[in-house]
Amino acid sequence: MLMKKEIQKFFKGEVENDEKTIVKYSRDASIFEVRPKLVLFPKDSEDVKNLVKWVSENKDKYQDPELNKDWKNLSITSRCAGTDMSGGAIGESLILDFTRHMNKLIRFNIPEKSSISSNFSSLRPSRSTEWDPRERKIERDYAFITVQPGMLYRDFEKVTLEKGLILPCYTASKDLNAMGGMFGNNSAGERTLKYGQTQNYILETKVVFSDGNEYTVKSSTQNELAKKISQLNFEGKVYKNIYNLINENKEEIKQAKPRVRKNSAGYYIWNVASESNFDLNKLLVGSQGTLGITTEITFKLMPDFKYSKLVVVFMNDLAPLGRLVDEILELNPETLEAYDDKTVKLAVRFFGDFLKNKGFLGMVKFLWNFLPEFKMIISGGVPKLILLAEFAGNDISAVNKQCISLQEKIKKFKLKVHITKSETESGKYWNIRRESFTLLRKHIKGLHTAPFIDDIIVRPEFLPKFIPELNNILNRYNLTYTIAGHAGDGNFHIIPLMDFSSAGTPNMIMELGELVYDLVLKYHGSITAEHNDGIIRTPYLKKMYGEKIVQIFKEVKGIFDPKNIFNPGKKVASSDGGGTKEYILSHIALEHKVDHKV
Repeated sequence: MLMKKEIQKFFKGEVENDEKTIVKYSRDASIFEVRPKLVLFPKDSEDVKNLVKWVSENKDKYQDPELNKDWKNLSITSRCAGTDMSGGAIGESLILDFTRHMNKLIRFNIPEKSSISSNFSSLRPSRSTEWDPRERKIERDYAFITVQPGMLYRDFEKVTLEKGLILPCYTASKDLNAMGGMFGNNSAGERTLKYGQTQNYILETKVVFSDGNEYTVKSSTQNELAKKISQLNFEGKVYKNIYNLINENKEEIKQAKPRVRKNSAGYYIWNVASESNFDLNKLLVGSQGTLGITTEITFKLMPDFKYSKLVVVFMNDLAPLGRLVDEILELNPETLEAYDDKTVKLAVRFFGDFLKNKGFLGMVKFLWNFLPEFKMIISGGVPKLILLAEFAGNDISAVNKQCISLQEKIKKFKLKVHITKSETESGKYWNIRRESFTLLRKHIKGLHTAPFIDDIIVRPEFLPKFIPELNNILNRYNLTYTIAGHAGDGNFHIIPLMDFSSAGTPNMIMELGELVYDLVLKYHGSITAEHNDGIIRTPYLKKMYGEKIVQIFKEVKGIFDPKNIFNPGKKVASSDGGGTKEYILSHIALEHKVDHKV
């Protein structure tokens, strides 16, 4: 292949196009299949810069498909571990995988003084908006760590936990995902309720922009911003044009910001500018590699707590859910998770999976801890929803007091509540919460997990009405599915099982997606809280934001990437048809067999 030979002239890393590699990189954790031309594994940032320059120079030169079909619509899709559930890590041209070589720890700073004010652990986000660290008093002397994007989170966490530190926006797929993916998706998870999304932990990045140069991006004061804008280079133009775009549309941008605690839809244009700071990282995080290629990321870290305890609440009636969530949040839990009755029944049905590799004594202990659940199901009292409220701290007596306080609060709701007594006991509930989709995938023959309405969010006060209406929509299609997620945020993950051997499945996905997103927007939510847009949600951004804001997104893309060489068809529709509903329909992978984890 001519293109491969041309790239190998300047690229030190591997360039591969054998069938096994192409098939592997045609999939991420989404429902799509998109075949790339080449898969590249950069050795360092010089490889990235040289590749971007080459693609930019050759993008226009080889547009004629008759001249060279392989080089039509030349572009780069950055990829790390491939756990993206939206289709954000697959593309039709060049895939740039960082996990093989660019997976190193660069530096680790631990100040002598505590990196976070003593009051920080008692703070929680506003009830109605995204968590914003600028609203909080946080010391500047942070503990931080700088890594390359291909570093796996499991390796990252080993390093930080040795020093009693953690990145609290970790995901449920933390054993699989990489740090670049967390940055690209603005990832979140169980502890996001209290500590915010990935965007709140980015101190500095190194990014290769579309001119092929690498720039350091960090928060700028007004004086620093003025200097950036005065530069007569590509970086200066980016700062100037983004600043002007935000200023000229300030009111529309303010009104468009989703009034939910988490959001990964669109570009985060409302987060860039404040009275004192201007930070392009607030725009780059969650952009899925559509604005530039990140080569280094510096994360702020938090101290991890020594002790934690779980309180379990069993709900037979969803009516008081909104009020109950408010009451629980008053006590500032680390997490507030939930799963439904279908998940409980699934866990009991395939209980043997939880006993594997536990040994005889471990199996006996685990079975003993599950006796209350067995009794509940036998008596016909499976709760409609189970809430998991976890409290943590460095003083076990204080943690116990929080648990008892919650137990007292819940008495007025006349609900069953249980304070777990051990890690083993709390572990059973976390196992059910985290493994429900794995159980579905493994045991329901002929059907496969289908993440396409997998990340919706509404404010908790709307949940008592929203969840029954959601169930009504899903039940029309006679689907097997479970609902689980982050109750404290109002963020739920729904992944139905579907038959991908059926030609009617793509149309069902499109029809169901429209209905569910209409319901989400009826309750002023977001179509994606954590998993981002990718292929699956980009066409629905206009439904969520309207024409004006989508036009602003297009202008943002044009400022950073005028030749559309970075991950086209995600966030913004592209001229080759990407980012449309037609593209979704034509790239759903029938006979889909990729594993998923939420």
